[in-house]
Amino acid sequence: MEAELSDAWVAAEPDADALRRAHEVFTSGGQVRLPPVRPLVAESWRRSARARVSPDGAACVELADDELAGHREEHPLSATMPVIRELMGTYATDGEHLLAVCDAAGRMLWVEGHPGTLRRARAMNFVAGARWSESVAGTNAPGTAIAVDRPVQVFSAEHFRRPVQAWTCAAAPVHDPHTGRLLGAVDITGGDRLAHPHSLAFVQAVARAAESQLALLAPAPAADRVRLAALGRDEALLTMAGRRLRLSRRHSEILVVLVHRPEGVSGDELLTLLYEDELVTPVTLRAELSRLRGLLGPELLRSRPYRLAATVDADFATVDRRLGSGAVSAALADYAGPLLPVSRAPGVVRLRERLADRLRAALVDRGDPALLADWTYSAWGEDDVEMWRALSEVVPASGRPPVLARLRTLDAELSAGATGLQRPVPQTRR
Repeated sequence: MEAELSDAWVAAEPDADALRRAHEVFTSGGQVRLPPVRPLVAESWRRSARARVSPDGAACVELADDELAGHREEHPLSATMPVIRELMGTYATDGEHLLAVCDAAGRMLWVEGHPGTLRRARAMNFVAGARWSESVAGTNAPGTAIAVDRPVQVFSAEHFRRPVQAWTCAAAPVHDPHTGRLLGAVDITGGDRLAHPHSLAFVQAVARAAESQLALLAPAPAADRVRLAALGRDEALLTMAGRRLRLSRRHSEILVVLVHRPEGVSGDELLTLLYEDELVTPVTLRAELSRLRGLLGPELLRSRPYRLAATVDADFATVDRRLGSGAVSAALADYAGPLLPVSRAPGVVRLRERLADRLRAALVDRGDPALLADWTYSAWGEDDVEMWRALSEVVPASGRPPVLARLRTLDAELSAGATGLQRPVPQTRR
């Protein structure tokens, strides 16, 4: 269902009838050439189709009341709710709208506002505890804002699911003000009266106010701390002395290995940890280390053996420590994806596989459907058959059909791949 969508955008509020015609053609697998479909929406529709979201489906409630209460209490955005309610509460109630706050996985933590609108929203499971990530619920403001990591407004038939097309919503992502980590999104949802550019500007201002509140409540880390972010990134981000440095792929691999080996490594050992090709010479490695030392300074990178002179707070090491202490939920929350996913350096590959395997095993052992869903609905877990099977065994009956459907799809793809690897049988001419 890879329909061709126009990138034209002709008005602040698209024509609803034209959008519905475009949506019907797209979801039936046809070629869409109508002008009202915005590029943002076109790409979201494509992602929704690739994720096999049903246009007529409904969001699944993943967090029961007791799980929801615990998740709210532990989530950083709980500290921002007084500010969000102060800025949005009266506006939502008086305008017959809803304010909503979701986590980075698209699960609604709070949905509040006008009583009548709340009742109508329940019909489509726009309630606390339900997952509205784009990969599960299709194009919608909070889910798409998380997917593209920027403010988003979605009008009526721009929603991928038909039951949501009577609504308009605007959402903006909220980040940790110190690390930049995506925490979730704040959303305003209602009827046609929200179809105005000011709605998007308003919700974006609320998100910035929430981030400011987090900055006040949690002071920035000490300036002399060195931090390394390498999970879910092809190139690591190093923060030191008030600077943020985006490292090259090879320098990223070197730092990951040295963080893992604080006692230091010899040149020969570092060579085997970084290069698959045995023909790479020590001269090549020394040149890379010299460039890295020029970037970091000799006070941080030492030699004989090669080691880091300061303690580095690395995100992958934090996940490993949390798993060691049994804090599985916190470990998963900090896991932003595989460690340097495109790296083929032997030492990095071993670390990447070890950390992912430890986390997967801990999630299966915990058997929490919400945590397993966080993994399987992530970009790195969407094709993980074993984890989808684990989820199918513990998910509540109401949420089992889409999980089983995804399993059937993955099994079919695996079977097709295995068949494709078989040598074709020669055909005898008759």
